[in-house]
Amino acid sequence: MLHRGAALLLLLLCIASVVLAARDYYAVLGIGKQASDKEIKSAYRKLSKKYHPDKNPGDETAKDKFVEVSDAYEALIDPEQRSIYDRYGHEGLKQHQTNKGAGGGRHHDPFDLFASFFGGGGHYGHQPGVRMGPDVNVRVGISLRDFYNGATTEFRWEKQHICEACEGTGSADGVVETCPHCHGHGIRLIKKQIAPGMFQQLQTTCDACGGRGKAIRHKCPACRGERVVRKATTVTLKVDRGAARDAQLVYENEADESPDWVAGNLVVTLSEKDPDNDNDNPDRVDGVFFRRRGDDLFWTELLSLREAWMGDWSRNLTHMDGHVVRLGRPRGEVVQPNHVETVVGEGMPKWHQDNDSPYHEMEFGNLYVQYVVVLPDQMEAGMEKDFWSMWQKWRKQVGVDLHQDSGRPEKPPVRDEL
Repeated sequence: MLHRGAALLLLLLCIASVVLAARDYYAVLGIGKQASDKEIKSAYRKLSKKYHPDKNPGDETAKDKFVEVSDAYEALIDPEQRSIYDRYGHEGLKQHQTNKGAGGGRHHDPFDLFASFFGGGGHYGHQPGVRMGPDVNVRVGISLRDFYNGATTEFRWEKQHICEACEGTGSADGVVETCPHCHGHGIRLIKKQIAPGMFQQLQTTCDACGGRGKAIRHKCPACRGERVVRKATTVTLKVDRGAARDAQLVYENEADESPDWVAGNLVVTLSEKDPDNDNDNPDRVDGVFFRRRGDDLFWTELLSLREAWMGDWSRNLTHMDGHVVRLGRPRGEVVQPNHVETVVGEGMPKWHQDNDSPYHEMEFGNLYVQYVVVLPDQMEAGMEKDFWSMWQKWRKQVGVDLHQDSGRPEKPPVRDEL
């Protein structure tokens, strides 16, 4: 009796150790328990590429993690399995799968699951015999303020996806047969008579199967047998502080998908869009209207005749992060028209790969302010009289005759037309 109790205790300890050894599926994907389907898919896409065996040859740890990520995704993306897992854990989910005839294991081979996301038969790409799909280039307009402060935003584009309804087979019932016309070769040989007794043999793509070598009797209603569907897809875009205009961000294997290839890269080019005071400037800062050239910023400030001539003025420019840049002159300091002032360190942040590191000190370009003097287009009679008297008084004492100083003739030369 004592031996039977010890054996039972040992069995329970073994089961407990197996349960404890299995990592929490939410932790495997790095998501919270309230994660949406979109977050689950995003986590799988990121981690499956990171740990794919083709990308980590000879690394058994990476291979195990690749399988673990696939298991976690399949368990959490299915509403019924996720509910059972949340309530009863790994053992409850395993029992449920056994009762449904899944043998307690995965529903899909992890490479098949990867192929349903990225195509290429489950391979990562850049492998012998694996075809890579074309890259897709997309331009996204970013405000200058987001280039300055950095931002996380989203954009949408029409992406080709492998059909989820038929898992890329194109068949409603999953049955795909060999094309009876080309016998699976995807090409047909056609004989054409070019003269009596003379024939020419031509090779052409099979028009019955489109060159795939497969035939489908019952086409998938979702993709109409095309195996792929095109739909609007949201992509999260992270813009670093000081990112260059026309900088490119590469999303590996996020281009158009197809069962025939591994998805290429989505290449996003950041272009600077025109300032939009309504949508990009809710707190009405001046900085959104700065002009950028590399790491430097440019601004045009208007001055009245009195300010340019007499001084005693100040301006508060609100920069793109809300801090204030103060411009001004004391009384008696003149600003010449089109003078350019350099405000050191008030330009764009200088992008660096270690910008996010707490040990990296951010550097900035300069802000260049050009002063434009606005003259009055008309004056009241009394004002004109006062100014004329003042000018005449000081002109006689310290004035300079620019025409006389130039050395030009007093009168234009007279030409004798004869």
